[in-house]
Amino acid sequence: MPDQPWNIITESLDLLRAAADAISDADREASTPCAGWTVTQVLQHAAGDQLAWAAALGVGTGPAENPFAPSGLIEAGIDDLIEPALATARTAWAGVRSDDDAVPTPLPQGRLQARVAAGACALDAAVHAWDIATALGRPGFLPSSLAGQLLPAARAIVEPLRPFAYAAALPPQPDDDATAQLLRYLGRNPRCGTQPPS
Repeated sequence: MPDQPWNIITESLDLLRAAADAISDADREASTPCAGWTVTQVLQHAAGDQLAWAAALGVGTGPAENPFAPSGLIEAGIDDLIEPALATARTAWAGVRSDDDAVPTPLPQGRLQARVAAGACALDAAVHAWDIATALGRPGFLPSSLAGQLLPAARAIVEPLRPFAYAAALPPQPDDDATAQLLRYLGRNPRCGTQPPS
């Protein structure tokens, strides 16, 4: 066990699980804030990213398909896609110490300080949960308390990833809470969810 539970990971994975639970068969092809991607593709991407993180941490073999080229086809059920990814991610993070200054990651930046790495992994799960919830017409899905914890990691890792993973940041607004600040920084419109990052 780590010397401190990774609450940011747990909360973000729970959010992704809740978003997956909300998907009906009729929703699978719905458009999302990720330009050109359906709800199914975003879920595949999010699950694949968690498997990639876990593999970097030494647990599992990684995703079966490229998370950045999701097929949009799920032969089995949604649970069969998301549950193994979440379980593998939880197992992987249970073995990471919070004082580790060189945690392996699947990011181009390579090894990161543990808190930054955890925040980056959690960011991926939480924001894609928001993408799915937005596509399903469920606003307010990303709590401001969690978004505030994710902001430092976003600011630490996002800029080198913008060319292939995030749209340009949107201008902040005076009344933005932490959720809106995070979403705008990631190129997403917190008001309507129509800005197109992946």
